[in-house]
Amino acid sequence: MSTTNRQILLASRPTGEPGTDNFKLVSTPVPTVADGQVLVRNHYLSLDPYMRGRMNEGKSYATPQPLGEVMIGGTVG
Repeated sequence: MSTTNRQILLASRPTGEPGTDNFKLVSTPVPTVADGQVLVRNHYLSLDPYMRGRMNEGKSYATPQPLGEVMIGGTVG
């Protein structure tokens, strides 16, 4: 069975309200789990207001989200 990991990347920095063109959905293979590791399937993702601040490049209360990387958010699995 092939298992994939869907990731939402920040593709560009939004000006004003973020839109779908600011994000990129990619699928990657789930890595093999090594001894002593566990694989968790997330069922819920918290979308919080602080995430918008992280999309900006300037100094803010939170570290800027790097372009081309997975958006960070709290999850429950």
